[in-house]
Amino acid sequence: MPTYAYRCTECATEFDVYQRFDEDSLTSCPSCSGSLRKLFSPTGVIFKGSGFYRTDSRSSTGTSKDS
Repeated sequence: MPTYAYRCTECATEFDVYQRFDEDSLTSCPSCSGSLRKLFSPTGVIFKGSGFYRTDSRSSTGTSKDS
């Protein structure tokens, strides 16, 4: 289940919530009942296995232009 971060526009309280994709976003702050904004942040990406590097996708004999 994804984790979403929210921040209140009135009291600046920040918190994380586990929500399903099909659930509606939260709209009111649990502390002061103010309006909430969903925070977006970059995600970490980990590449595992072969095929992610420039040298992995090339053949060992050189170019494949010979037709």
